[in-house]
Amino acid sequence: MNRQRRRFLKAASAGGVAYAFGRTVGTLDAQMAGVGGFGDYKALVCLFLFGGNDSWNMLVPTSPAEYNAYSRSRGGGTTTSLAVDRAALLPIAYAGQTAGDPTYGFHPSMTAARELFQSGRLAVLANIGPLLRPTTKAQYQSAALSGHALPPQLFSHNDQQDQWHSLRGRTVSKSGWAGRIADVLNAQVSDQQLPVNVSLAGQTYFHAGEIARPYVMGATGATNFTAFGASGDGLGRRTAVEAVLSAAISSESNTVYERSFAGVQQRAVEFADRVNGALATAQDFSALPNSGAALSGLQTQLRTVAKLISVRNRLSLSRQIFFVSLGGFDQHDDLMADQPGLLSTVSEGIKSFYDSLTELGIENSVTLFTQSDFGRTLTSNGDGSDHAWGGLQLVAGGAVRGGRIYGQYPLLEIGSDLDVGGGRFIPTTSADQYAATLATWFGVNASDLPKVAPNIASFAARDLGFLA
Repeated sequence: MNRQRRRFLKAASAGGVAYAFGRTVGTLDAQMAGVGGFGDYKALVCLFLFGGNDSWNMLVPTSPAEYNAYSRSRGGGTTTSLAVDRAALLPIAYAGQTAGDPTYGFHPSMTAARELFQSGRLAVLANIGPLLRPTTKAQYQSAALSGHALPPQLFSHNDQQDQWHSLRGRTVSKSGWAGRIADVLNAQVSDQQLPVNVSLAGQTYFHAGEIARPYVMGATGATNFTAFGASGDGLGRRTAVEAVLSAAISSESNTVYERSFAGVQQRAVEFADRVNGALATAQDFSALPNSGAALSGLQTQLRTVAKLISVRNRLSLSRQIFFVSLGGFDQHDDLMADQPGLLSTVSEGIKSFYDSLTELGIENSVTLFTQSDFGRTLTSNGDGSDHAWGGLQLVAGGAVRGGRIYGQYPLLEIGSDLDVGGGRFIPTTSADQYAATLATWFGVNASDLPKVAPNIASFAARDLGFLA
């Protein structure tokens, strides 16, 4: 490729490479070769809380015995206490609750989430985390000698993010479970004008597939190539670059790497036009307004997701998996000061997104679910909490059998049967079960679930029952 071409590519890629639709040459043709299709639309939205959410403060036991155990474990009554005041908690009534059962309340900053829970549109998954097989405290403690399989590098940010994203266990895998969903549904989504997987928060392991590749865009839309324009010199540069790319792709003298790079660039231009053109016609939402009310960064991402959903017919979309995120949850310090704002952002973001879906009339077809690196210790490190394992996750949407707590909410007692030190709880529900339940609702056949959730055979229940 000559020097002039390199200059064109460098100028064009200043704003576009990072948002390219990452496919090798031929992959697009392979994806479009399938037949079949769905007769409906469904979307999953993964909200990843980066840093490890201290979720034991998100939904807290309020019945005396259970709250007292929680308060003792969190240092209640001391200057380093991480316990939320019992009187401030927002009480809930949950499905299946009987006299004598533990009672619970949401964190006082989560009024919107509580409203969704009480209306049956939000559910809580209790003590969930990456597991390769059911694990007891004795098995955890003797794993080095017995060979009982545990997820590698427990309590490590990067490794546990990878576990949530990929469910790979101790094996090597280049794909995430959302990417594998796109792979197994490849034939049914052949007419889509966007990939199944769309990230508004950077490239992720979660979306990587063996066949399908994600589309990565910005929080408000696709990032255009900075050197391009609709007229004058900008249009001239675009025309020239497109000619260079087309020639590079078709040239037999270029290496496969040069042709692949040119193909990625070409698709980046095409998809930026397609996405931004569609978003220009998208519906506006009173719950997530374009102007006036200040939106959080999370709400801005979710507004763009809602807008993309609103133009689903224009883009021939039947299945989508979105990735959005919120950071700041690695709270070794200032937990009690900073956590209320973070949890409020999560709560308000989920509720305003759900309300936008109801404006579209499509709330039954979209399910939002949370993930985070790991839960955190019950014990305080002085001003915050440390890395742990199991924790709570939220699922919201019209198809959610909400107003329920799924799984086993443990007694939050230091030294209990699930505590492996400092209030680090062994999960009793696995991330594979979580993914398999979401994948089943999304349209993945039972025979393909082991491809999506490789450890699912180790657990009795493939479907946790939180989706209708």
